[in-house]
Amino acid sequence: MGFFSKLFKTKERRINAQKYKIGMSKTRDSIFGNVKELLETKSLDSDDLFDELEEIFIMADVGVNTTVKFVDQLRKNIKTKKITSSDLLMELIIEEMYTMYVKDDIAVNEINIEDNRINVLLFVGVNGVGKTTTIGKVANELIQQGKKVMLVAGDTFRAGAIEQLRIWSERVNSEFYCNEEGSDPSSVMFDAIKYAKEHDIDVLLCDTAGRLQNKKNLMNELDKINRVINREIEGAPHETLLVVDATTGQNGLSQAKIFNEVTTITGIVLTKLDGTAKGGIVLAIREEMGIPIKYVGLGEKLEDLERFDFEEYLFGMFGDVI
Repeated sequence: MGFFSKLFKTKERRINAQKYKIGMSKTRDSIFGNVKELLETKSLDSDDLFDELEEIFIMADVGVNTTVKFVDQLRKNIKTKKITSSDLLMELIIEEMYTMYVKDDIAVNEINIEDNRINVLLFVGVNGVGKTTTIGKVANELIQQGKKVMLVAGDTFRAGAIEQLRIWSERVNSEFYCNEEGSDPSSVMFDAIKYAKEHDIDVLLCDTAGRLQNKKNLMNELDKINRVINREIEGAPHETLLVVDATTGQNGLSQAKIFNEVTTITGIVLTKLDGTAKGGIVLAIREEMGIPIKYVGLGEKLEDLERFDFEEYLFGMFGDVI
């Protein structure tokens, strides 16, 4: 039994992975379905095979650096493992992807939330990536787990941002905290933490501004927010999650690099994965940034924000071609 088959040898495992298979149909149909066709038509030791594999992965937004590293490793392993058939090579490709992403860290999608403390999750990202919607969906997940959650409107400058977050708090039935539009975001965090301590809040989900026009201003603002939060709650924020729109591809990777320069990103939320044929950005972010994907968006419904599972992601890409 091959590596991929072992991952999904039970019917229950395959059923659980169906949301990825449905949500990632564009990636699977337009990009990775070509891999099987390529392997069946090219000699396994031909340069053409590896050149075309590189092209497929780059088109899927795996990224040039990650693709070159991946294909070079594949070449070596074909020889050392004496791969002689297209089916075995397909299994090897999937196994190498798994190894590249997971490395030695099995619990890469865990969220740092503990009982008996106020947990602070800070959300960053440029405007338009689905940050507010993501906060609402994460709030819904945590409320379903029995947590008392409060949304904190730290994006005080974008017109309508506070009201959008308020609407989400009403939709998921969470607590909500804001100051006046134009307020200092760090003062909002300070006041929200004070409120949380007085009202036994379990988790604060904090929105922030998404302006990248002036990196220095962004750095100063996030630095001040972090200092205020950490002063009031030791060890906080416990997660800083960068929200990235998967449909933007390599531009999303560029955003990740910029935000990681101005604050410590602990995880990525990849929205709109169901709306793109370039789902390989998952590998590029993990390999080039060393940052794990914590959540992925696979639809518009409240429950369509999923804790990221790389094995199920692989099923979403290859479920029809092996």
